[in-house]
Amino acid sequence: RMRFRPAFLAVPLLVVASLAWAHDLFLKLDRYFLEPNARVRIPVLNGTFSTSENFVTPDRLADISVVSPQGRARLEPARVWRPGPDSTSLLSLETGAAGTYVAGASILPRELELAGDSFNMYLEEEGITDVLEVRRRTNDTTRARERYSKHVKAIFQVGERRTGDFDVLLGYPAEIVPLENPYTLPPGAALRVRCLVDGAPVANQTVLWGGEQGGRALRQRSTRTGPDGVATVMLDAPGRWY
Repeated sequence: RMRFRPAFLAVPLLVVASLAWAHDLFLKLDRYFLEPNARVRIPVLNGTFSTSENFVTPDRLADISVVSPQGRARLEPARVWRPGPDSTSLLSLETGAAGTYVAGASILPRELELAGDSFNMYLEEEGITDVLEVRRRTNDTTRARERYSKHVKAIFQVGERRTGDFDVLLGYPAEIVPLENPYTLPPGAALRVRCLVDGAPVANQTVLWGGEQGGRALRQRSTRTGPDGVATVMLDAPGRWY
């Protein structure tokens, strides 16, 4: 679209990260402007913003929720979560009244063990620089045991009416909450988000953001949260953003 619209705000929220380079989790809609009272299937990418590396089985889900002007509805994973093409999962739901909606999914923890060198490479690729710097400073190459989980949201617009549901707290172990409705922002705007861990703001947390425009990846960037857990990201190009 020629007029800038922040058509996507996916917030892949990782307590650590995913299973050995399976990376992040994204709810990536094909369209972010939907009609009221419509059926929608949301592709779930378990990998990167462009490629899913494996299907997430319904038994791994602790919560699936959709928040609308009518409130929060918790969905039954076995009924709404299905395998899709190209190793994706598909989340099926129905829209209701016009408003700004939030879909969320929280995955149960898993554990894995990695060799020291592999774990350091993993930390570098995932941008977990604080832990990596400590391991390098102490020359730590011991095996690492990791407990990880994934918590993700997507914000989409139904009809024309913008509502305040965008900043809902789902109570996930890690959560990113926008402080402005992204569907009210002008072109080139900054979006403030607050990062929470166990419901409390987390300071000096690394935040990554990027996106996609016409099938081409937009450059990923990073910033840090302030003492209040707030980070500012720039939506400086039309496209779909995470």
